[in-house]
Amino acid sequence: MSSFRIISYNVNGIRAAMKKGFVDWIKTDPADIICLQETKAEKDNVDHKAFTDLGFYDYWFSAQKKGYSGVAVFTKIKPDNVEYGTGHKLSDDEGRVLQLDFGDIRLMNAYFPSGTSGDERQGFKYKWLDEFMLYLEDLKQKKPNLILCGDYNIAHKEIDIHDPKGNKNSSGFLPAERAWMDKFFETGWVDTFRQIHPEPHRYSWWSQRFPTVRLQNKGWRIDYINVSSNLKQNIVNAEIYPDVKHSDHCPVYLEIRNEQ
Repeated sequence: MSSFRIISYNVNGIRAAMKKGFVDWIKTDPADIICLQETKAEKDNVDHKAFTDLGFYDYWFSAQKKGYSGVAVFTKIKPDNVEYGTGHKLSDDEGRVLQLDFGDIRLMNAYFPSGTSGDERQGFKYKWLDEFMLYLEDLKQKKPNLILCGDYNIAHKEIDIHDPKGNKNSSGFLPAERAWMDKFFETGWVDTFRQIHPEPHRYSWWSQRFPTVRLQNKGWRIDYINVSSNLKQNIVNAEIYPDVKHSDHCPVYLEIRNEQ
């Protein structure tokens, strides 16, 4: 296969998403590899046969706490290797990172912490971000061809949020979080969506507290598929699918050539 089609999607509970037509959407063949965040379920508590029947290998990394966090990857291309977590106990206990190797490409599916519930979790988020940055820098030495997708829970720039002034003190758009994203991209990561789409008003998450905000497209772009800089020339296409509605997030998409 000369290119990978990858979807990253925070489903906000996979069982809830399945009740809203998620499996029917998967049947439309949106991608070869589907990376999910916030599955909120153990594999054994989900009708996962629905996915394997469609030709997917499925890998799950769930949180120890029931009904919380967790990531999964459904892939029609069998990976050469799967790694669960990063070796950071606090992160791994919450089922936040799943890694798969396809030839010399390492695909990472990550659910970054949210800090919206208060100072304690915001502190955890900063600690997680710092640990993860170091982990990525170390990993890059061994695996230079990296794809990192997931819910980052950070809108990077003003173009990535509908109301930057009103949200300057909101978790997910705080100066320190945005500075982390600056540093992340400065270390050689590429924002694949922005390579193709410089235009504003493109978002991947809308607050459920205000039901009309999705209709009005008052959103945040906090879901990304980013690649290490040496894969930049391999980007074929990138997209966001706001009309796909099984969650308060929507899927983001990347097609990338997998040959060097």
